[in-house]
Amino acid sequence: MTTGINTAGLYVRDQDEALSFYVEKLGFVVHTDVRNGDYRWLTVQHPDQPSFQLGLFKPGPPVHDIATAQTLHEVVAKGAMPPLVLLVDNCRAAYERMSKCGVEFTQEPMERYGTVDAGFRDPSGNGWKMIEVAPNSQSGSSK
Repeated sequence: MTTGINTAGLYVRDQDEALSFYVEKLGFVVHTDVRNGDYRWLTVQHPDQPSFQLGLFKPGPPVHDIATAQTLHEVVAKGAMPPLVLLVDNCRAAYERMSKCGVEFTQEPMERYGTVDAGFRDPSGNGWKMIEVAPNSQSGSSK
């Protein structure tokens, strides 16, 4: 019997660059950073969500051959991977704070679907939607 999902991963072009972005600009904290030869298992987590980790993984050996790793880097850089979602209390305030930190936004905050959302990318090209959680909503989804 399963008990839940613990880690979801992203492909990043440079783990140190990704670590700096997620910790310094988004406010995540390091959970695990261990190496086994050239392989590095690097995870971060949102400080308010300690049971879930976001893996920052670099494509390459021993998981991928060189050609596959190159293809994955290209696909991620084009923004072709599915977007992730970051929930915030105030989208406009988070946009202002993150913009000052150098986050590259692809969409300014806009009102739609009864809330406010914005879009940004990490340094590798992974897309994010930042969605303001509606008052009286725990998950940001409607019933």
